[in-house]
Amino acid sequence: MLRSPAVAGQFYPGNEASLVKTLNDLIPDIQPEEKKEALAVISPHAGYIYSGGVAGETIGRVKVPENVIILGPNHTGYGATVALMDQGAWDMPMGEVPVNEELAAEIVENSSQVQVDEVAHRFEHSLEVQVPFLQHMQKNLTIAPLVVSHVSYQTCVSVGNGLAEAIKKYGKPVLIVASTDMTHYESRESASSKDSMALERIKALDPEGLYNTVVGNRISMCGIMPTTVTLIAALALGAKKAELIRYTDSGEASGDTSKVVGYAGLVITK
Repeated sequence: MLRSPAVAGQFYPGNEASLVKTLNDLIPDIQPEEKKEALAVISPHAGYIYSGGVAGETIGRVKVPENVIILGPNHTGYGATVALMDQGAWDMPMGEVPVNEELAAEIVENSSQVQVDEVAHRFEHSLEVQVPFLQHMQKNLTIAPLVVSHVSYQTCVSVGNGLAEAIKKYGKPVLIVASTDMTHYESRESASSKDSMALERIKALDPEGLYNTVVGNRISMCGIMPTTVTLIAALALGAKKAELIRYTDSGEASGDTSKVVGYAGLVITK
């Protein structure tokens, strides 16, 4: 099973040489000994012209292991509520990235909420745009991709704890990547105000507070479910700190601050 790119040539360059050049521009040159041993990162998924700088600075600061779980929201409505692609590979401009079948099997084994379903992945961009950054940092990359629709907090707890258990049983280093943009299509002032409330809960490692803050204040953070799940999993794996690397919005690239989308990058460590 080979997944074809859904947004290559749109959200990011579809040509390998152009993509490598773009990534070299977006990812800061950080010495290996200065990179963090991270449990998880939270990274945006817009077109690289808008959010690529935040994604590059965030993923560029961590040691990317060979094994990565990527969680993103479901923008298309297709497929299962919590959908895992458990076999095959993703065909990307910089080469194929295999699905980690062993890690995927552990995830299914340890979380009753996760369903094996590739349909949810076929046209979803939120995970795909993370892959080139990870691939650039780790040549032997494998992924376990999960698309998460709107679910209850209790479902987030179940999935998050299941992911943590799967990682423990897998027994090798695993990075979790939560893919999310922040507030959508509000003024810079409004977006910044709302996003700061959500970011405070993430920095406090407070998944339930994040969930309730976003839902209660109607913050249009598309990846609230993947981010909540990631915080729960990270806490179960011993997380002690969440550091905001950068926050910006689409107005920085477009010049239009009347209707922006917010972008944040965070690194979660022990």
